Amino acid sequence: MAATTRSTASPATTQRARAVARECRDGATAGTRFPDTFGANTPWKLYNHLIAGIPEEVLVRDWCLGTHWSYVAADSGMGVSFTTSGGSRRRYADDFRGRPLREMAELAKSWCFEEASLGVAALNAWYAQRALLDPLGCTYDAAVEVPDGTIRKMDAFEMYRPRIAAAGGNARVVAVGHFPHVERIEEYAQLTVLERKCSQANDVPDPACEYVVPEADYVFMTGVTLINKTAPRLLDLSAQATTVFVGPSVVMAPFLFRWGVDMLAGSVVADPEKAAFAVKNGAGQFFGEALTMAALRNPEV
Repeated sequence: MAATTRSTASPATTQRARAVARECRDGATAGTRFPDTFGANTPWKLYNHLIAGIPEEVLVRDWCLGTHWSYVAADSGMGVSFTTSGGSRRRYADDFRGRPLREMAELAKSWCFEEASLGVAALNAWYAQRALLDPLGCTYDAAVEVPDGTIRKMDAFEMYRPRIAAAGGNARVVAVGHFPHVERIEEYAQLTVLERKCSQANDVPDPACEYVVPEADYVFMTGVTLINKTAPRLLDLSAQATTVFVGPSVVMAPFLFRWGVDMLAGSVVADPEKAAFAVKNGAGQFFGEALTMAALRNPEV
């Protein structure tokens, strides 16, 4: 007969432990089945917390894995992400319509990046809604005046430009991903771009993150890092830097502030019908018009 032991934990602690174990067990056996991703001290905890924040009763209404962008429409609204290719072979070809949004969000943990793109879009179908962001002081499509006097729509790089430029050109900036017009940062700071396919003078391959990110003063990270699973490690490496998540794939969840993020510069879908049309037809211009840029700052910094 196996030996038994008596727990010394308080009833409240024991009840909470059982609840966590039940949540992990249920999540590991439901729908998309990622049973090996529930370790307490692993990078998966970032994803598990984001997924657990979605109410169980919210259902998926429509979704599309597009050539360039993907969307998931749910009871709570529409979320988008960049369609990232590569990784392992696709395992889940289910029709998620009518199923829990939380279940579809589990795909964010897939090593098939197309599936993970849908998972991140599902996360944004919950977190990127103004009903949640407005009370947190989120700003939308703010106009920014740049040094040459022109006015541009909100750009995370320009929003931080005054602070970075104040260092007199000595600030070290790392951009994870080759963002449009990122080379402008060279006008007022030392720029390094981490890029899988290096094509410009300041590009270095992404394994260089272990060397350049810990030395950075500012780190701008594409939301695609949530899709390809590099985000947890990059956030660890950028612990001493001002860290900004940038792009439509950014999950607009304030929980990420607990991981050292200073600002979430993502988007909310303002015109779901136009966004769906753009995704299905590869119409980049319409996709941009369907989104509203959103910026949410960490209130503790």
